[in-house]
Amino acid sequence: MHPNTFDYIQPTPKQIEAMGRARAAAKTYAEILNAMVPDSPDKTYIMRSLRSLAMWVNIAITRLPDGTPREDDNTP
Repeated sequence: MHPNTFDYIQPTPKQIEAMGRARAAAKTYAEILNAMVPDSPDKTYIMRSLRSLAMWVNIAITRLPDGTPREDDNTP
């Protein structure tokens, strides 16, 4: 485990923009799924999993593959 695995990493402005785009995409997908999938334990699992996935996307945007903070502003 990398030493700063549990540290807060302040995103760069470009990373914040990428996070916003990812959140908007996840929200759109959640709205589509919510309309299509009947209320059930499966739907609950789907929505919780999507929320978890959206949070992991934020982590991936702010970190390099080895877990170190992404210091440059070359984030997609």
